Order: sequence, then C-alpha cells, then structure tokens
Amino acid sequence: MTESKKDLSIINNLISRKQPFAFYRLPEQEKLCFLTQTTGEAEAIFNVESIHNKPGFILAPFRIKKGSPAWRIRPDYIDTNFPLETGKKSNSTTSTAPNGTEERKIDDNSRTGGNEISPSANVGDFEQYASCFRSFIEPLRKGIYDKLVLSRRVVYPGYSGFSPEHALYEACRRYVHSYVYLCYTPQTGVWLGSTPEMLLSGEADRWNTVALAGTMSLENGQLPEEWSNKNKEEQQYVADYIRKQLRSVGITPEEHGPYPSYAGALSHLKTDFHFHADTARLGELLKVLHPTPAVCGLPKEKAYRFIKENEGYDRNYYSGFVGMLNPLGKTDLYVNLRCLNYKVNELSLYAGSGLLSASELEDEWQETEKKLQTMKRLLFSE
Repeated sequence: MTESKKDLSIINNLISRKQPFAFYRLPEQEKLCFLTQTTGEAEAIFNVESIHNKPGFILAPFRIKKGSPAWRIRPDYIDTNFPLETGKKSNSTTSTAPNGTEERKIDDNSRTGGNEISPSANVGDFEQYASCFRSFIEPLRKGIYDKLVLSRRVVYPGYSGFSPEHALYEACRRYVHSYVYLCYTPQTGVWLGSTPEMLLSGEADRWNTVALAGTMSLENGQLPEEWSNKNKEEQQYVADYIRKQLRSVGITPEEHGPYPSYAGALSHLKTDFHFHADTARLGELLKVLHPTPAVCGLPKEKAYRFIKENEGYDRNYYSGFVGMLNPLGKTDLYVNLRCLNYKVNELSLYAGSGLLSASELEDEWQETEKKLQTMKRLLFSE
C-alpha cells in the first residue's frame, strides 16, 4: 500500500490504476474495513463448492456460470480501522464527478419521465415491469410456483456524476443496521450496496444465517407491529426453505423469530438460524443456501430457470452474495441487495420484490420504488 493519504479520496486513484479493492462495514459497527490487492488480477471462480479454501473478498453473481464467475480479491493489504473523515458533501442538489464537474440531480420518476438525466427507455419502467409482472403472476396463480422474485434494473447511460467516495460515506452514515460495502475489479466495475440480508456468517464451527422476507415501511421511524398475511407467508417460505436445506446436509439449526428488523427506511420479517459446521463445509453450505427464495423463488431450480427466461435482463451480481471469506478467521457473506453498479459512465440501480399468488401489481411496483430509494439517497445528500 503506497498511498500516503488514509481517507476515501484514494478510491478514484485505485480505480484509475485498475487495482482491485473493497471497503465494508458490518451492521451495527462503526469500523470501516479496507482491503486491496496490489499485484495481479482478481481470481475468477466458477465452482461455488471450491470456495471454502479461498480466503479473500468475494463478489458472486446470482448464479455462477460461464461468462459470469465469482471474483475473489486476494488482499495483501488490510486495514480494519479505516477512517471516514472524507466523502462528506454539503451540496444537496449536485453530485461531483471525479474531474470536479457537477451533474444535476437524477429524477427517476420513470412513470412520468425524467428531467435533465433520465433512465434509458424501457429499462425498469412501469410498462415493462407490468408486462413482466403479468408473466410472473400467471404461473403463481395456477400453482406452478409457490413464490417468484421479480426484480428491476434502472439504467442511466452516459451518467458521469457518480462519486463512489461520497456514496460510500453516505451509506455508512445512513444505514447503520445494514451491511455496507463498495468493491471494485476491472472486470466488474464498481459495485456498492447496503444490504440487510446475511447469507452466512461465523467462524470456527459456529455459524449463522437468516430468513429475511416481507417488506413494510417504518411507522414514524419505528418497526411496524402488524404484518399482513402475504408478508408472513412470504417470510415463512424462506424460513422453511433454509430449515429444509440445512437438514438436507445433516444440520439441525436453532431458530429465533420471526421478528421485525430494520432495513433503512423499511422493515423486514427475520428469523435467525444458528448451527455448528466445520469450515471445510463452507462451499457446501453456500451451494445449498444460495440463492434463497428471498431472491429467487420456489421450487428453487425451476424458479431460477423461469426468472432467467422471463425477467428480461441479466441480474449479474445483483442478488448474488458479497463479503469477506476467511476459513481461518471470521467469514461474513451477505446477499447483494439494494445495490448499484457503475462502469464506463453507466449507472445501474437494482431492486426486487417477492411475488405470491395474492400479489398485486401496484403494491409490488411501489415496493421496488421504495427499495430503489436506498441507493438514490446515496447519490445526493439531503
């Protein structure tokens, strides 16, 4: 690590050098961790089961396949107490680009049209979403699937006003209950997210995962007390799946929940699972857990194929998993939700919602709109 400045202003310098790196902060913690690989390229991984003996920072896609591998940053420099003094901005209506120029605030009311900067046509807009919703809801109401997750990608082509330094600072400041990360490789560009959903966390032989599903807005900043049957049913599907998958590999977990949990301005129903497993089983556990019904659907393999054929775009690393894997220490992997991707002057935002047979178009659209706000708030201070 040759940087003399120990603050977030190093981000653009690392990107300009095409040097893989990551920042992350665990939920409820103040410490920001920084790691970078100063020599060589990030490693492409095509088999999730081999991941148990590959320590490093992992960015994995919705499904690992040819042309879409997981990437492992192999750090030779790690700072577990990185400061957050810079990244702060005082102007609430502009975003400063790396060259110091200013861009106007994004207006993404994609049902009525944008102002100076608007998302590309037919990507994530209401008409396209409504068409996809109809194709998803029909097999749900016929009983072919128990659950399907329909997501959106909103793309801003030619957008040059993204400041990763500012976005990371804002994410850490705003989303104290979520896992916050920013990572970069030349192959993936910048990915940044604030996700409430743990996939797998632990060390030695003690491990945790969660079932997280169902979405409601906070009520005056407080967790909601009453939840609809649709939200409860959605969460139950995920909890039942995780319990079944763990038992399929001989693990009987301890459970706590469901209970409401914070996720930015939203709340989800959450069940905690605690269990014992050897670190040599990390790859096996990731294979049976990912993707969960919270991002895919049920039955799992059938739902995955349906999403691939009918969602209308490649999710790439959205709804994959991300985080630090350390077989000899602490591992913290999270589902890549509420995230954005920036590369070659193109900004993409992602969000999704779980559909059941009782789902209604306007409700699910509004849920994705609220989830997209998680990332939009990072682009401009309020």
